[in-house]
Amino acid sequence: MTEEHSRDIPRRVPTTRQPELFQRIGGRKTIERIVDSFYTKVENDKELRPLFPQDLDEGRIKQKLFLEQWLGGEPRYSEQYGHPRLRRRHFPFVISHRSAGRWMRHMTQAFRDCDISETEIAELVATFGPMAKHMVNNNDDVPRQPLEDTFLH
Repeated sequence: MTEEHSRDIPRRVPTTRQPELFQRIGGRKTIERIVDSFYTKVENDKELRPLFPQDLDEGRIKQKLFLEQWLGGEPRYSEQYGHPRLRRRHFPFVISHRSAGRWMRHMTQAFRDCDISETEIAELVATFGPMAKHMVNNNDDVPRQPLEDTFLH
């Protein structure tokens, strides 16, 4: 990994995410705006776009549900899809440090686009940085076929 790309993904640190973060950033409506902003950025990113399915609608829906749950809202993602198991669900996609860094930059900018305070953004980056780094799998021997059963217990 080059120095440039290692700066894009924060080092793993203990999470500073607080249970009330979901409410502090504005709840479900704000999550929906953040995800829509993020996916607009992905659609316009020539490097990152190929990692996403042709049709982004299902991804938008799942991302909204996941972020709501991850940030302290209702567990609607797990109720519909089971345990997130994010790394396993992302095995079909070859994810490099560079693409994880691009994901982080777009997500961070989506928070800014939705007027999230820098205090909350720092808290979110402390959470999402390690998650993005954990998704990197380009040098791993992992199963690349999609999961057949989307509901994982």
